[in-house]
Amino acid sequence: MDTLVRPAEAERRPRLSLLVLRILVTAYLVAVLGQPVLAGLFLTGDVDAISVHAAVGSALAAFGMVLIAASLVYVLRRGRLWVLPAMVVLFLSVGLQVGMGYARTLQIHIPLGVAIVTSVVLLAIWVWSPSAARPRGGAR
Repeated sequence: MDTLVRPAEAERRPRLSLLVLRILVTAYLVAVLGQPVLAGLFLTGDVDAISVHAAVGSALAAFGMVLIAASLVYVLRRGRLWVLPAMVVLFLSVGLQVGMGYARTLQIHIPLGVAIVTSVVLLAIWVWSPSAARPRGGAR
């Protein structure tokens, strides 16, 4: 009887790696959602808000590397493959966003910011869905 392996024990699933990814993406989402608020505060006259906006943007760029590492672990634990390249694209987008913000190139900075916020909201919705917990390879 010792040679029998239960299906649940034999199945490798992204459990701890998914939990870490969920926590990190949620924290990232909170910071990303704060960015338009800070920009709006600056536009309504709070001149100090722009320095906080810049600091949070730089922190998001650095935090992107942590998301890439967490995504790599998630993928190695049989998580969805698309998550890793999506995090790399997000990281590069945020880097471009920071550069466009410091260059005051608002015709790129604003629409790119909208795209980043939308992407992170959708990523956060997905990461908390049951689909994120399913191992890749058709096992359900």
